[in-house]
Amino acid sequence: MNGLFEAFNAALLPDLSHAQFADMFAQTLVYGFFAARYNHTGAKPFNRDDVAREIPPTSPFLRDFFATINTNLDEEPFIGCVEELAQALATTDMESVLADFGKRTHREDPLTHFYETFLEQYNPELRELRGVYYTPEPVVSYIVRSVDYLLRTRFDCPDGLADISTVARSSPDEQGNIRQQHAPRVLLLDPACGTGTFLYAIVDYIREVYRREGRAGMWSGYVHTHLLPRLSGFELLMAPYAVAHLKLGMQLAALDLAIDERSDWVYDFKTDERLGLYLTNALDQTPGRAKLLPDGFISDEANEATRVKQDYPVMVVLGNPPYSGHSANKGDWIGGLLETYKEGHPELKKPAQAKWLSDDYVKFMRFAQWRIEQTGYGILAFITNHSYLDNPTFKGMRQSLLQSFDDIYVLDLHGNSKKKERGPEDSKDENVFDIQQGVAISIFVKWRRGTASSQMASVFHAHLWGPRETYALPDDRQSRLVGGKYHWLGEHDLSTTCWTRLQPQDPFYLFTPQNIQFLAEYELGWRVPDIFSLNGDPAPGIVTTHDDFAISWTEDEAIKKGEMLLSTSTEDEARRLFRLCAQNQWQYVRAKKELSHDRWRKETVEILYRPFDTRWTVFNRQVAVHRRERVMRHMLAGHNTGITIGKAGQVIDQKEWDIVFCTRFITEFNLYRRGGNFLFPLYLYPDATKATSFDFDRLSSSGDRKANLEPAFIADFATKLGLSWIPDGRGDRQQTFGPEDILAYMYAVFHSCAYRSRYAEFLKIDFPRLPLTSNKALFRELLASGDQLIDLHLLEKPGKALPGYPVKGNNQVQKVEYFTSNGPLRSGGVFINKEQYFAGISRKAWDFRIGGYQICQKWLKDRKGHVLSFDDIQHYRHIVAALEETILLMQKIDDAIESHGGWPLI
Repeated sequence: MNGLFEAFNAALLPDLSHAQFADMFAQTLVYGFFAARYNHTGAKPFNRDDVAREIPPTSPFLRDFFATINTNLDEEPFIGCVEELAQALATTDMESVLADFGKRTHREDPLTHFYETFLEQYNPELRELRGVYYTPEPVVSYIVRSVDYLLRTRFDCPDGLADISTVARSSPDEQGNIRQQHAPRVLLLDPACGTGTFLYAIVDYIREVYRREGRAGMWSGYVHTHLLPRLSGFELLMAPYAVAHLKLGMQLAALDLAIDERSDWVYDFKTDERLGLYLTNALDQTPGRAKLLPDGFISDEANEATRVKQDYPVMVVLGNPPYSGHSANKGDWIGGLLETYKEGHPELKKPAQAKWLSDDYVKFMRFAQWRIEQTGYGILAFITNHSYLDNPTFKGMRQSLLQSFDDIYVLDLHGNSKKKERGPEDSKDENVFDIQQGVAISIFVKWRRGTASSQMASVFHAHLWGPRETYALPDDRQSRLVGGKYHWLGEHDLSTTCWTRLQPQDPFYLFTPQNIQFLAEYELGWRVPDIFSLNGDPAPGIVTTHDDFAISWTEDEAIKKGEMLLSTSTEDEARRLFRLCAQNQWQYVRAKKELSHDRWRKETVEILYRPFDTRWTVFNRQVAVHRRERVMRHMLAGHNTGITIGKAGQVIDQKEWDIVFCTRFITEFNLYRRGGNFLFPLYLYPDATKATSFDFDRLSSSGDRKANLEPAFIADFATKLGLSWIPDGRGDRQQTFGPEDILAYMYAVFHSCAYRSRYAEFLKIDFPRLPLTSNKALFRELLASGDQLIDLHLLEKPGKALPGYPVKGNNQVQKVEYFTSNGPLRSGGVFINKEQYFAGISRKAWDFRIGGYQICQKWLKDRKGHVLSFDDIQHYRHIVAALEETILLMQKIDDAIESHGGWPLI
């Protein structure tokens, strides 16, 4: 075991831990036994000796692996467990198991598809980390048939995937001399092949071509000469790698065909012939590691994989790479390649801003792009997370792909339950996978030979909405069957998809359609970060990394939590008390040492945790880890108001953009649903700017302040209005205006429903832009409404429509439920338990959202199980009243704009 571990670590998987190897070994052993039992025939009972015999000769690595462990297992202390496993499988009614599996999953191939089910039960965290999700056959079919079509039409390959042509290539021999060789032209690679689903589909597709054209007698020769040399797959997890070998070996040996057809399609593998499947990490390109090992099955595997990665002119890269935001692939090589996606975008150099560029699927796309660039031409065809299509973080990625390829086809399959996606006319929409994240099929074509093109790629886009399975739609007389996504994908390919041509534009290069009717007028406005530019780039809210410890209901609780941590003697004890940060930016020992000084007790501050929901934290990096001091200091240094705005409305995915709020306090990152609020303080305090480290006493006694507003913006607005600027407070609004007038104007405009609707397309992808008016009368009306909105949202001036709370009880929040009434209650109310409720809350107030949160519901649900105090009840009444008046003021703002000429503002 130790010998195997050291060889794996040195040759295949660097930084492999003992625990990871044990996991890999256990999975492979168990699943190998299952696969052998699946293939076992005859009257003789199944036993562990059958496993090695069932491995086809196509995988010398697996044959040697199982032969090695089978020879030596008797000396291992866990042999009893292995024997028990073999006995359990031997007595299992496999026909019933497989029949039940097929009935529940509608999958006819249990050997491949059972692995996902197995891993879900065995280790769901690993399944999530490595993104192990079965790719539905219609998705695979669409991609495979589309690649075949492109090979035929764009690359002069009349036989498509079955192509037998060759190209000359130069390669060094063992002495380093460059030799000219002929290699297959259409080399195919699945860099994250899993159980071999895509490679299996390719073989099946080509075999069907041969069957249809009556060439069964040529099949065996074709496989040896023209098929096996062209297929390659990489896989990091050993169990699916084993399954892929078994599956493809059986397929090529025609074991899955009817007995009367088998003789025509049997392929007898040569003793030295193998499948091009390799246990390796596509994203690790460290050369020569295996050459340090003595000859053996592990070093041979690693060296073969390296040759495919670096030397083979791969033409087609396809598959379903893993999606994992917390990527385990952190090697220097792929990290260096990802820098291409950050070029020209300095904000993406910051780890927090570029977080999603580290997702595994992005790394695999970058690898595939690089591989096609090395070849000089080819096709990249993946199904991936669809976030990269329009999220601003991926603008550099989209720009790079546009420069590398000639044609780009994007079929957005949607199904994003995180965004609560719905189809046209609010119809049902489902994911083709059993995941929450929406997905897209992306096909990138580079048919102009060379390393770079002088022009951007042509981009074509299509939507696919609806349920994934075919379903019955009742009408007046009978039910009609409506095809779902699976049915559509099975019937179409790239050539029959109705594409819309896009024109991606700087700076975002979107791969989604956009209505640009009002783009020109929208871009005349000032982008919010450019208005508040004196303090540098905007900063998101703080990330504590462990809210359970760092966020408290009261100041006393915040101090008590710190004391509880200090009273623990071990990290395990502390983690039993709190869900503490599990990443390396916080360490228990360091936290205890630095919190041993009592000054942290003076660092308790209020924090806007959710809209209208203020809590407490300790503003110390050993408690609230990522504090965003550059911005938050100015909120703590003295009296200030901040406007907090989301960068991209699509993250919230509301029908109407609503990611704007105001605060006197610092803010938490997830102030809005799914995160992403950025805080812009109205004033900057010089002492806070000069401080090199956080000094709470110093900041609390700061003096002078200045407006955090760009001089060019002030000059532009002053010129339009014909008013004079004053540097602090409010102007008289007749002759002068000041920083707080600008904030009120901005707050009013961003609460205009007409503004949110007119510019909805642009609010999805970036910070909002502020249009400026030259109409003094309109300016004054908007200031009045903006002032009222800010007062309401800060809860500094109560609204008038306070709801009642008529029933006495224990005040415990148990079940939050809205009800309507035709009785003496004004419009409706909200139960917090069976007896008690808030009375007189309109449906509009109950439904009103800020930052994607339904405020009246969210505030109460976050207190489920809590007993509301008098102050809590009063606070909630003020929230409701503020929302009731906000709805009226938003209409008043629209009416004011309309009465002064409407949009666009002039």
